Amino acid sequence: MKATQQLRDEHEGVKIMLSILKQVCHQLGSTGNLNKEHLEGILEFLKVFVDKCHHSKEEELLFPALVAAGVPADGPIAVMLHEHEMGRNYIRAMSDAYATYMVGDKSSSQGIMQNAHGYISLLKGHIEKENTVLFVMADNLLSEKRQDELFEGFEKIEEERIGVGKHEQFHSLIKKLSGIYLTK
Repeated sequence: MKATQQLRDEHEGVKIMLSILKQVCHQLGSTGNLNKEHLEGILEFLKVFVDKCHHSKEEELLFPALVAAGVPADGPIAVMLHEHEMGRNYIRAMSDAYATYMVGDKSSSQGIMQNAHGYISLLKGHIEKENTVLFVMADNLLSEKRQDELFEGFEKIEEERIGVGKHEQFHSLIKKLSGIYLTK
């Protein structure tokens, strides 16, 4: 499998989780109810899988490989890095609002929803740009050997950053929450 295909496959799981998050926010907005276990699982997925694992694969391995292949660091890669940072800011703000919500300030549900919607919107566009522009560039510029090296590096990052078996736990979480929030 090409390294870029692994990233595209991961994007599919992220898009499902974004749809779940949207439904969690809809439920919170319409009923005032929030399943804490579900939101905590989503936040862990976004912090650990999306940021620590997926974005690390891009930032530490793919982007430098593209720069080495001639892609200007101040072009599309700079945009992707900026959007990664924007995403981290949304997740931090959503987590802060959730912590306030958990100590009894139900008005902070607005902060949860506002930051979740900002994150969802950002990441949907971000994923589209990576899938249709950046990864296409990578597929055209990087040799099969280089893609294989990146894939091996991706596997190492996954093992070191999230641990053996955690990826499968996240897939189980996506499946469980999809059954709850996306089947209606």
